[in-house]
Amino acid sequence: MSVPRFPKPRSGILLGVSVGLVLGVSASVAVTVHAAKDQDSIPLEQIRTFSQVFGIVKSHYVDPTSDKKLMNGAINGMVSALDPHSAYLTPKEFKEMQVFTDGKFGGLGIEVTGERGVLKVISAIDGTPAAKAGIESGDIIVKINHKALQGIPLQKTVDMMRGKPGTQVTLTILRPHQAQPLTLTLTRAIIKVRSVRSAMLAPGYGYIRISQFQENTGSATRKAVEQLEQEADGHLKGLILDLRNNPGGVLGAGVETADTFLNKGLIVYTKGRTDDSDMRFSAHGPDYLHGAPMIVLVNGGSASAAEIVTGALKDDHRALIMGQRTFGKGSVQTVIPLSNGGALKLTTALYYTPAGCSIQSEGIVPNIEVQPSNARLRALDADLLKESELHGVLKAPDECRKATPRYTIALPASATVATPTDASESTAADEAIAASSTLKPNLVKDYPLREALAILQNQAVPVQEKGHSVPMVIPLPKALGQ
Repeated sequence: MSVPRFPKPRSGILLGVSVGLVLGVSASVAVTVHAAKDQDSIPLEQIRTFSQVFGIVKSHYVDPTSDKKLMNGAINGMVSALDPHSAYLTPKEFKEMQVFTDGKFGGLGIEVTGERGVLKVISAIDGTPAAKAGIESGDIIVKINHKALQGIPLQKTVDMMRGKPGTQVTLTILRPHQAQPLTLTLTRAIIKVRSVRSAMLAPGYGYIRISQFQENTGSATRKAVEQLEQEADGHLKGLILDLRNNPGGVLGAGVETADTFLNKGLIVYTKGRTDDSDMRFSAHGPDYLHGAPMIVLVNGGSASAAEIVTGALKDDHRALIMGQRTFGKGSVQTVIPLSNGGALKLTTALYYTPAGCSIQSEGIVPNIEVQPSNARLRALDADLLKESELHGVLKAPDECRKATPRYTIALPASATVATPTDASESTAADEAIAASSTLKPNLVKDYPLREALAILQNQAVPVQEKGHSVPMVIPLPKALGQ
């Protein structure tokens, strides 16, 4: 089968939730990017005020402070005031960011973002120390090695968690609706993330788990489909694509992955202030599944490039989306190298699904919502961090905000929403599987996965109707024009 071709995104496009501030996420890095010319006049009065404040601090602050520290602080303050994802990168930080694209790096394998003096967890990447320790989306890290984080800059807190592989770091975590803080000791490691793993769930029905989007994720996804097709004697009846707790990664990998399941059609487009911020990415086929039905599993930890794939497959009527509303990270960061060896990571555009819906702060609404059956679990789900809750978040005008799930499935009180990141009962064999290209999905513990398989098999599932559970066969989508 020929490899699909599509226009490569310009270098410098980033889609991780907090790229450069992440302990285990890939990013693409700019080689050269030219800043747009600003036609506005220079704000002389504000510059005078800045100069006055600078002089006062230099002369009267209790401790002598270097010009470099003050200027770096001023630049950081200016950029961080824009939105949660724009940032000034020192030469050291810029160099460190450039090691994230090959899927092998030191750290804990955790995606975090800073908010009012604490670290909030977006997701833990499959098979990493963070996932094995049981860190969950929505956790709040308040101490590192017993040192409180209040007032410590975000990048410094991230540096505190990094270190030599084999050394340990202790995290104090607050978990929503849990009375006592958790203290977890993790061992730092070189993270070797295999982003794509696959398995057969039942004869003819395949499963692909993508934990994050790296440079080779698109090609690895195609190989996984071909392998599953071989195991199904050349005919897959259906596929479940699991993007739960996938924090995103490289834009091109997300586009390539969506293209794997489409013959044609728009995948994603971006809009910004300048002409070179506007881009369109379309599918060229072929559909490696040959039209076989798909279900995509998502939750509040599915972000960025994972949302691009989800939005494309939903809007092009290629797949049913099942789970919870996604994180809602729909802005594009461009890395602009600076003359001092550092860089400016600046939000330059927002991205939109084929139907014209902005994902920014809204996320992707599933066709089938999986909702906890009791109030406590629903409250826990509501407390998961969303892009819309971040300080200074960009709000995109959006005509799609009124979208609601077409179906709702309530989790039985005894059911769990286990995902492949669950490690509460991990064994040496489980860890070996996590490092390989295959895995063993747990249909007994993973209720959403089990119900997704039932839907693919045209079996009735318990759908909520007027407060009651009614068995229903949910129709599978037919790709329009595919």
